Amino acid sequence: MAKKVLIVDDTAVVRKMIRSIYENEGWTVLEAENGVRAVEIYKRIKPDLVAMDISMVQGDGITATQEIVKFDPKANIIMISASSEKSLVIKSMQAGAKGFLVKPIDTNKLLELTRKLVPEE
Repeated sequence: MAKKVLIVDDTAVVRKMIRSIYENEGWTVLEAENGVRAVEIYKRIKPDLVAMDISMVQGDGITATQEIVKFDPKANIIMISASSEKSLVIKSMQAGAKGFLVKPIDTNKLLELTRKLVPEE
């Protein structure tokens, strides 16, 4: 059964780029353009992994991560940000993210972190 990833970013180009990485690996891809939609989709589908942008206009990644983790403490969330500011990394981990990547996204780092969080069967 194909694994499911929820890609959350308010920029369509970024979602498309991340989508192609996961589709090439055989994953089923779901998308949300903001944190509010991400929480709704997560609760309905419970994907294996979430790739979450930290700053979005409607529903930021930190708040969405907190809500998802409250619903599912075992959620696998990778926070993605244009900034590598230490305070953002700390806030992300405190919110429940299990990884943090800086844009532009390095495909190998994304897949390496993905495999750590969701091992292949």
